Amino acid sequence: MANRLSHLRFIIAFIFCIGLMLPMRAQEAGLVKRVWNSIFNDTTSMERPKFIAYPTLAYSPETEWEIGVSAVYVYYANQDIKNRLSEITAFSFVTLENQYGLWMDHALYSDQSKWFFLGRIRLQQFPLHYFGVGPDTNGQELARIDAGSINIRERVLRKVYKSLYLGLETDFQKLSDVSLTSLTSEPYEMPRGLQKFSNIGLGFGLVYDNRHNVLNVRDGFFGETGFLRYDNAWGSDFEFTSFFFDSRYYHSMNKSQVLASQIYFSEVQGTAPFNQLSLMGGESLMRGYYLGRYRDQTLLAAQTEYRFLPFPFSERWGAAAFLGVGTVSDGIANLDMSKLKVAGGTGVRFLIFRSKDIFTRFDVAVTEDGLGYYFFIGEAF
Repeated sequence: MANRLSHLRFIIAFIFCIGLMLPMRAQEAGLVKRVWNSIFNDTTSMERPKFIAYPTLAYSPETEWEIGVSAVYVYYANQDIKNRLSEITAFSFVTLENQYGLWMDHALYSDQSKWFFLGRIRLQQFPLHYFGVGPDTNGQELARIDAGSINIRERVLRKVYKSLYLGLETDFQKLSDVSLTSLTSEPYEMPRGLQKFSNIGLGFGLVYDNRHNVLNVRDGFFGETGFLRYDNAWGSDFEFTSFFFDSRYYHSMNKSQVLASQIYFSEVQGTAPFNQLSLMGGESLMRGYYLGRYRDQTLLAAQTEYRFLPFPFSERWGAAAFLGVGTVSDGIANLDMSKLKVAGGTGVRFLIFRSKDIFTRFDVAVTEDGLGYYFFIGEAF
């Protein structure tokens, strides 16, 4: 189980960063030093856009070797640093098992932050691991579901008062070429959604956001609540409604230390496919658990993290320690706090964009299932 959780895309990326940070003798400066300065010393003026890309190499039992590229692009609207920092992050990969994927996330602000575009894209041919439904699954992987999947989630929000935004939320999810391989001889209930399907969700969202730097928040608050309705009337194969609430608070303890906290709730009402139930785990919330290790109609989770950005004795190196708790159930009335799952861990940070205060992170998380490893640009939440 620990290996399945360990999607180790940090391996080459981490070595790559370490290698670039090795002391250079004067006679070796030349091209290497120029590359180093252009990528990590952020010698361009603060208001100018910045881009970085680096290779990654990963291994997991499901994919064997995985080769990829990670990238981030950040900018201020109209190159005005009074505006909030917009960011686009991307990760693409191919594997020796003919699997592939492209992930993109963005948080884009217009001039004076009048408009806010928040979304993500997931395109991949990749195995999904099914452990069953509910908080009492024992960690045994019941099935491997191979499928091609598309997920496009977008919020288009307009400022209505100071840091308060209101707007349309949309979600498109499609599964194709679906096949299930059972991994146990014990009987279990087949997950819904093993046929080709597509679902379109339309809804509204209310967001309060006074963060200045989405990738590394020093002080601020982000809160989002809303709903998405998936219906046959506009082309969905399944009919259900998803409600959600996400609250994040950040407080600077001093110049370099930050306390961050998050509470997340989601509720699915109706008949949803297995991959659109409330899913616990992943690289952001309840790190250490595979995304979907626990799934059901309802999810409630909370996490807190203490960050040193950077250490007092270093200009670029920092660290973080985090702890999360969460559980799932078949309805909000049946949430059982005695079935809370715990995830915690620690990680190192390295300042890649000095003037824009952006770190890359390598986290190691511990759960009852084992270890999880994560390498990403920007903080988990």
